[in-house]
Amino acid sequence: MSAEHRHILVVDDEPQITRVLRTSLSTHGYDIRVANNGETALEICKDWIPDLVITDLMMPQMDGVELCRQLRAKSQVPVIVLSVKGEERTKVQALDAGADDYVTKPFGMDELLARIRANLRRLPAPAPDAGGIFEAGDFRVDLDAHMVTVRGHEIKLTPKEFDLIAYFVRHPGRTLNHRTLLAAVWGGNAVEQPEYLRVFIGQLRKKIEPDPAKSRYILTEPWIGYRFEPGE
Repeated sequence: MSAEHRHILVVDDEPQITRVLRTSLSTHGYDIRVANNGETALEICKDWIPDLVITDLMMPQMDGVELCRQLRAKSQVPVIVLSVKGEERTKVQALDAGADDYVTKPFGMDELLARIRANLRRLPAPAPDAGGIFEAGDFRVDLDAHMVTVRGHEIKLTPKEFDLIAYFVRHPGRTLNHRTLLAAVWGGNAVEQPEYLRVFIGQLRKKIEPDPAKSRYILTEPWIGYRFEPGE
């Protein structure tokens, strides 16, 4: 789908930010709507379905973290949060709440556009005979239905969690370094930001591991990355 058919909702209480983003993103072919807080954003989403949401973290009435929770409770729309230096804890809370990515203020428009494209981009199509389904050990990933089952039980995942486990399932038994995983799931601009992996690996373990304290499927390779062992 081309950019002109993509709907992006920008949520920020700074008029200068929303004005700049509306102008710049519209110039690049995106259909933009803006809100100055989370409550207004949710009202907009009732009648206008965004393909991606960009939200500030610190806002009145409903902040970005709560907005992420509310969106994720009923939607898998990709969410990019805007943070400033010193908001690391809040940024991690937003990722835990379901955000997919973040950009630190001040940011360049080229960087933001790259993050938008990466989050709108779908997983690469499987081989023709794969039928959109990958299986390995205890895991079954259906790309078309966007569904993961572990030992026959469906697991509810955010879009980035799904992308990450799908990549693991397609590369079982291999040690994958941090840069490879970051580039595969978040794009090349994220390869120097390993905090992405720490947060999302932790979230995945809580959802798929029988005992998250004793990782059975996602094994840490110290200083290198992770190895996925799908079971028998």
